[in-house]
Amino acid sequence: MVYELFLDLGANDKQLDFITIYTIARSGVAKKSLGDNSKDLTPLLDTILKSVPVSSDEKLRNMPLRIQPFNLAYDNFLGRLAVGRIYEGKVIDGTEIIIKNSEGKIRKGKISKLFTFEGLKRKEVKEASAGDIVMVAGLPNIFIGETICMNPDQDSLPAIHIDEPTISLNLLINNSPFAGKDGKYVTNRQLKERLEKELEVNVGLKIDFSAIDHYKIYGRGEMHIAILLENMRRESYEMQISQPRVIIKEENGIKLEPFEEVTIDVPEEMAGTVIKRLSSRSGNMINMVPKHGNVKIVFEIPTRGLLGYRNEFVVDTKGKGIIYTQVIGFQPYVGKIKKTDIGSMVSMTSGKALGFSLWNLQNRGALYIGASTQVYEGMVIGNASKGQDMAVNPTKGKQLTNIRAAGSDEAINLTPPVKLTLEKGMSIMNEDEYLEITPNNIRLRKQLLTENERVQKARRKQT
Repeated sequence: MVYELFLDLGANDKQLDFITIYTIARSGVAKKSLGDNSKDLTPLLDTILKSVPVSSDEKLRNMPLRIQPFNLAYDNFLGRLAVGRIYEGKVIDGTEIIIKNSEGKIRKGKISKLFTFEGLKRKEVKEASAGDIVMVAGLPNIFIGETICMNPDQDSLPAIHIDEPTISLNLLINNSPFAGKDGKYVTNRQLKERLEKELEVNVGLKIDFSAIDHYKIYGRGEMHIAILLENMRRESYEMQISQPRVIIKEENGIKLEPFEEVTIDVPEEMAGTVIKRLSSRSGNMINMVPKHGNVKIVFEIPTRGLLGYRNEFVVDTKGKGIIYTQVIGFQPYVGKIKKTDIGSMVSMTSGKALGFSLWNLQNRGALYIGASTQVYEGMVIGNASKGQDMAVNPTKGKQLTNIRAAGSDEAINLTPPVKLTLEKGMSIMNEDEYLEITPNNIRLRKQLLTENERVQKARRKQT
């Protein structure tokens, strides 16, 4: 089956000549054949030592030192840490070094601590050599892609390009009726400190702290920002975010927006649906190649057109498609992009959602909550298929009387609710909504919780 999968993916003869090791990850066991009696991962490790080429040789170890950081980390005691590969030479704890950037500018520094990795743990060492992945401390202004070397005459390693931000959103404290029930860090000061710490290591992220009631975050796509938000909620932070917006800029009087190259691999029978979807979102197909029962399709599309598409892609391809995107720069603005408008079911009351009420509402759209879920006024409990917001009462129970009637005792069959995740919530939320993020819950809500406030705002817009 693995061999057939490699064939379907277009592997060459060298790639198809692979070694097979049978492993049980949960039990920590590896076997060269299914009948072997193994108690650990030794067969796997022996195969790696035998088959995988050595990362460096003696010649590289004797050359002058060159390290290139590819990631950053932060320690409360050591400050900024650089994670990089030693391409040449040997590094020793306490060594005075030179840092060169892509423009050839030079500055001096000293390595105060040196670490290598053992699994997920870091281990302090006195020295490391070519081929090792190391973490160095003592360089507070180090950046990804710079070259750590020993003398100014050494050439810089090829620069690592970091894409500029393409989308932005507002992040603010959670002020919903359920604020503070899940998280440990809920204040504005705590959010600011956490975001300032993130800037130390997340070089693709930009944050504007100038506003009083929110922080404007600029990132390289939905996934980039979603990873930050997921890490924060796991660290017990509570927050709210606004709808993601694409960054629009102007150069020489021309309005520009970010574009992405989308590479898609799908079964042939699903290619038509994917092409139709992306074309309707102002995508331009630039290549299509049939291969082993699949079709590889390449599109150029505005980032605006991709927002919210990934969930549709999973449904359209039944989970069999592969999608990969990369930013290709800013291009002229394409105008309005047609997307499916989905309204929201907004709770008009607070309390516990009842199965009887949800049973009546599920025919009007997809629900985001199940029976017995606590709701509050202004919380979005589902989408409305007609495309307009509707106020509903999910806490309304069945009227009890002593009169029996045909059909009054029908069985209640509830469709399983759509589970809100960070990525899904960011893709389906409307302009007047917030995504409430806590350690245990992700909820959609209206920015203005009461229907009266929303109606008044709509009237002010019209005037």
